Order: sequence, then structure tokens, then C-alpha cells
Amino acid sequence: LERLLGLPGGNKYGVQGERKVPVLQTNNGPGLTGLMTIAAHLVRQARKDQLLGSTAEEKAVVQQWLEYRVTRVNGGSSKEDTRTVLKDLNMHLEDKVYLAGNIFTLADILMYYGLHHIMVDLTVQEKEKYLNVSRWFNHIQHYPGVRQHLSDVVFIKNRLYTNAH
Repeated sequence: LERLLGLPGGNKYGVQGERKVPVLQTNNGPGLTGLMTIAAHLVRQARKDQLLGSTAEEKAVVQQWLEYRVTRVNGGSSKEDTRTVLKDLNMHLEDKVYLAGNIFTLADILMYYGLHHIMVDLTVQEKEKYLNVSRWFNHIQHYPGVRQHLSDVVFIKNRLYTNAH
């Protein structure tokens, strides 16, 4: 995230507790704990507040998806949890380009990082089943600076199967 935001590296990160909650050690004062807190701090530090949303409603939607990322995506471990997350996102993204509507935000970035390991393992049929998620994910992974060290997830452009025989 630091690299994407254009911040100089050098921050010290760690994890805390059994659930491996991220911690950022700051030079002045106590460390910051929690993915949402650290990410929002880095965005403000980089003076890219637009990533947190512009209007009160956008800000609330961004917060909602960041919270969803921490509680549902990070919290879920079973196949059923994964299916629920993909179903929720697929419905939400039906008429949207980004999670917060028509603007690229921190929610898109962190959701992309949270879903990458899931999307890599999906079959072609599963990617087609969650077409809106696949479209969104493919768009985000090609957004300048987002993917970084993560592998490119391949999406087939033409449908392999049709219902007509």
C-alpha cells in the first residue's frame, strides 16, 4: 500500500495476537493497530484523501466495505464463507464499476488484496459464475500500481460454454 500511495518505505509493521492483527509502529506515539486504521492513516499521510471517498455517503460506503473486508473476507475461512463473500460482491457490483460506485477507493485496493488468493484458485466456471466480481477484479488488478508483486489472475474473454446445443 505504501508503494501504491507513493510513500517512502521504512515503516515498521508487525502482527499482534492469535488473529494476527496488523500493527504499524509509528515514530511518535503509540503504534496503530488494525488494517482499516493503518490503511486510512497511510492514505491521509500520502494526502490522497479522495481514496476514502469525497461525500459523506461515499465515505460511509468505503468504511462499510473496509469493515466487510476485515470481518468477512479476513474472518472467513470455509468454502461456504468464500462463496457467501463472492455472492455478496457479485450482487453489489452488478451495476457498479467500483465498490463505492463510480470512484476508485481504498475499499477496492484492500478488497483486491484480500481476494487475490481466492481468485487465483477459482476455476474458469467459477469465475464465470461470479462474472461481476471477475470483471471488477480484472479491472482493479490492471489499475496502475495496484498488483505489484502479486500474480496476474487470468480471465478468459470469450465464454467457453453456451446453453444452446
